[in-house]
Amino acid sequence: MTDTPSLTLPLLQPAQAQKHVTVNEALVRLDGLTQLRLKSRQLTEPPATGVVDGDCYAVAAGAQGDWVGQAGRVAIGSNGGWVFAQPLAGWRAWIEDEYSSAVFLNGAWSTDWLAGTDSGAASRIEVIGAEHVVAAGSAQNTTLMIPKDSMVFACSARVTETLTGGLSSWSLGTPATQGQFGAGMGVAAGSYCTGLLSQPMTFYAETAVRLTPTGGTFGGGKLRLALHCYRISLPG
Repeated sequence: MTDTPSLTLPLLQPAQAQKHVTVNEALVRLDGLTQLRLKSRQLTEPPATGVVDGDCYAVAAGAQGDWVGQAGRVAIGSNGGWVFAQPLAGWRAWIEDEYSSAVFLNGAWSTDWLAGTDSGAASRIEVIGAEHVVAAGSAQNTTLMIPKDSMVFACSARVTETLTGGLSSWSLGTPATQGQFGAGMGVAAGSYCTGLLSQPMTFYAETAVRLTPTGGTFGGGKLRLALHCYRISLPG
């Protein structure tokens, strides 16, 4: 055996020369894979910013360049290049650009996973965020969409830039139900909507989150939105 079975750390061999090279490679892998933090799982080739020692990426399908042939593996920046490790079922990681935890199952990283089966069926709690720049005028759909086949618990919001115009307050809902997530919220920066529903509601089609002014129209402003929902993955 030349490598350890789980982390594929290289083992020293009898009478091996330059033992420090093997030891250092093992330490690089161990440093990267312990408390694993993935910069991203979206890239098919190394980042344009170059190699940063210790940075880890989940190599996406269709890998190119220095990552060709490494799809599905973890790329670890090391000494100006890359070393690779094959994740095993049950490994967990923090994905930095998604601000989510993930577990490696059925050959892929799955975020917000609660429970599942070996067929790929899974339950997930998700929080989907969006920034919305308010357009001048009346009611408008925001940039936040409720995914199809999702059970929604809440849609929260915070005013990050004062809402201008003639309005006295605003409501948050959907095209079908104007104030479904809240009404009468203030227009000043820092005003917020908790958006909790009295009982979860399932949306079977993709639905826009809609912003409606009260007592006037919008002139401008910005909001930060977050949808809190439950979703499933079907068995394969």
